Amino acid sequence: MSVDSDKQQPMPGAWRLLAIWAGIGLQSFGGGASTTLLIQRTFIERYGWLSYEEFNRLWNLCLLTPGINLIAVTVLIGKKLGGTRGIILSVAGLLLPSASITCLLAALFLRIEHAAVVQAALRGIVPATAGIMALVLVNFARPLVQARTAVGWWFVWVSAALAAVFAFAILAWNISAIAIVLCAAVVGMFFFAPRASRTNHAIPDAQTRGQQ
Repeated sequence: MSVDSDKQQPMPGAWRLLAIWAGIGLQSFGGGASTTLLIQRTFIERYGWLSYEEFNRLWNLCLLTPGINLIAVTVLIGKKLGGTRGIILSVAGLLLPSASITCLLAALFLRIEHAAVVQAALRGIVPATAGIMALVLVNFARPLVQARTAVGWWFVWVSAALAAVFAFAILAWNISAIAIVLCAAVVGMFFFAPRASRTNHAIPDAQTRGQQ
């Protein structure tokens, strides 16, 4: 799935990229799920600089590296849109505003954390966060469903089955995340390797040898 050329806006300059990430950092209430949703809506839906498929590919690369996935995907998007300077400005824009606000809120929260109204508010935030996470999961699954037209419904059903198996493995046997990711990579190479494309490339090669 490629980005729609009619929807895609001109690539951002350095300071615009900084401002965009700063806006995301200032709105990132609700944790990692809300930040991921803001990134998807900004760079995919609003500006068209990425597709959902490209975002998923960048996110999957981040899963193979240690550290915080959101910072890693910020680095990759910044690199794609602005090179080395884009990396620095993207990370700075995401972290500096949110880190400053977090420090201020943490200092305030220590004074009011035991208040009944604060505890009630925190209980209300949990279902909202669950809803945001559900929407993020839908956005991650969207390219898999859209791929059915090019690959077939088997791709969708195999992906859904693998998701269920890996989720069960984590719940039932408490398998570590790195083991799940590595296992998923190996299984993906087995199920989703482009066998058809290799066959199609072999036909022209054979025809070329015949002409020679």
